[in-house]
This record gives sequence, structure tokens and C-alpha cells, in this order.
Amino acid sequence: MTSSCAPVRRVGLFGGTHGNELSGVFLVRHWQEHGAEIQRPGVEVKPFLTNPRAVEKCTRYIDCDLNRVFDPDNLGRPVVEDIPYEVRRAQEINHIFGPKGSDDAYDLIFDLHNTTSNMGGTLILENSRDDFTIQMVHYIKNALAPEPCPVLLIEHPSLKYATTRSVAKHPVGKYKI
Repeated sequence: MTSSCAPVRRVGLFGGTHGNELSGVFLVRHWQEHGAEIQRPGVEVKPFLTNPRAVEKCTRYIDCDLNRVFDPDNLGRPVVEDIPYEVRRAQEINHIFGPKGSDDAYDLIFDLHNTTSNMGGTLILENSRDDFTIQMVHYIKNALAPEPCPVLLIEHPSLKYATTRSVAKHPVGKYKI
């Protein structure tokens, strides 16, 4: 069981991982202009537009899905002229918010998405043994009550996640915002 007693000091709020999912983009841009809304004493909260080129074109991605390239092979690729845009962007994000799997990585990343599926506000988790994340989900669900907030667990014991949010110690995806 993962039990981290360390306080959460750095939080990333990601929008635009998929450039055609605009809810997170609008929120990130709003928070970049009105940062006082999300700041709390003792916590650094950084709103971040993850895939600005795809957002500019209002398309899911430019060369490949940014939410699938945070694996060791892509993060360790040499930077050459023909490297896919999203792989280079993943390396930049890993440099800013990681490195992935390190003690220096951001404590928490919320990756904000939206979907056309009728799933309402849904939290996506990759680890059911992360005590902090489980407690946070419980808090969010209670804060949103009586509105439902389903939790989708996509945990697999041998799967290493390559999602944008997987850079953080505690990754959370939020859909249908």
C-alpha cells in the first residue's frame, strides 16, 4: 500500500492534453489570468496548457496522442529535428513537472478532459493503493454531493501508465468538466 505522509506542496492543473477538449483549456487560461482563485497557503498550484499547438488547431493532437507518450522510451528519446511534436512536448512537461517516478515530481496532477460520452463528472484513477488519492476522491465526492461523481479505476498490475498525469506522484484524470 502506498502511504505518503509528505504534504502536498505542488499541484499541476492540466488542460488541453487533447486540443479539441476545450473545457480544461478554458479553465487553465482563466486560472492563468486569475491565479488567486486557485492559490492556497503552502501549496504551489500551476495551471498549464499541455498541448498548445493542438489547441490552436482545435484538433486532438498534431503528430501523436500526448496522453500516450509518457513512457521511458519516448521520454528518453534524443531530441532530433523529426521527433514528433507531442513526444518533444512530453519531454518538456516531464522536465517541468517531473521527472516521472522521482521524488522531485509534482505531488499531484489533475488532467482535465471532456468527452461526448454520457459519463458526467468522472474521476479517473490508475492506482487503488494510493492512500492520498483515495482520501482526496472521497473528499471530492462528498463536496459534490448530491451530484454523482463516478470513479473509474483503470488499474492493472503490470501496466506502466504513459498518460500526461502519470508524471505526478498522485495522478488524477477528470472527465466531463
